Amino acid sequence: MTQFLPDNLLALFEARPPLPYKPPPDELLIDRKRPKMSGLSEYIHLFEDPKDTPPKPIYETKEERRARRRKEKEELLAYKIEQGIATWNPAQNPSATIDPYKTLFVARINYETSESKLRREFEQFGKITRLVLVHDKNGKPRGYAFVEYQHKESMSEAYKKADGMKIDGRRVVVDYERGRTQKSWLPRRLGGGKGDTRRLRESKAVLEAAALEMAHEDRDHRSSSTHRSYSHDRDREHNGTVSSSSRRHSRSRDRDRDRDRDRDRDRDRDSRRYDDHRSSRDGRGDGDRDREYRDRDRDRDRGRDYDRRRH
Repeated sequence: MTQFLPDNLLALFEARPPLPYKPPPDELLIDRKRPKMSGLSEYIHLFEDPKDTPPKPIYETKEERRARRRKEKEELLAYKIEQGIATWNPAQNPSATIDPYKTLFVARINYETSESKLRREFEQFGKITRLVLVHDKNGKPRGYAFVEYQHKESMSEAYKKADGMKIDGRRVVVDYERGRTQKSWLPRRLGGGKGDTRRLRESKAVLEAAALEMAHEDRDHRSSSTHRSYSHDRDREHNGTVSSSSRRHSRSRDRDRDRDRDRDRDRDRDSRRYDDHRSSRDGRGDGDRDREYRDRDRDRDRGRDYDRRRH
């Protein structure tokens, strides 16, 4: 078959050439002379001194860098708060009201509530001298305001009755002004304040809504399982496996069977008594005995007919 292959394929089947002849070496490797080995003591002076080697640079890990930045931010924030406390003076606020003891603080105001709407809501407690709706540097409302009344009694009435009042879908919180009436008072930005932030309230509301939703799902699951079990029982009754009429019939049959069994037991007991009495009785004729038998059978048949009619 190989003779029919082309030349390029026949070249693949050719035998390898024989190995070339090499004369044997004059001496063995083990007999060769080797150069003498010297120690390293004469080269020690060429090595670097470990003292001259610079120390290995220390690189901080990601966790160490994060902890360092957090510590720097905390220190910077503490320094800013300390400087703010030292320079804070609420009496020098040009936008503040005139009399702090007649001023009412209103918080949790809807951002869309206007100053005129707020004035209309709080004028029902008394005449308002000044109303300051606080805004940030960009002109956006901060969600709280200061209402100064003409009389202190009006402020007290608003303090008692306006707490929880709903304005534009939000319930406001009122308090008397603490910045100029309480010496130890500090605003929230300086580590003081009262209550929680709106962001914290929103997070709490989200958690409560999630918990309520889980409770509703559990209740729906229990109601659905109860409905399935009720439907299964109803289907069983509809298919005839368990029915109230069949249960009633079976109970009535059991009662009839027990009643018949008791009646048979009483009959056997009466017959044994009669036999004993007959054997112990002397001087009576066969006619009397036959009469007694007939009367007893008649009474027994009459009792059985009465029981059938009653049931």
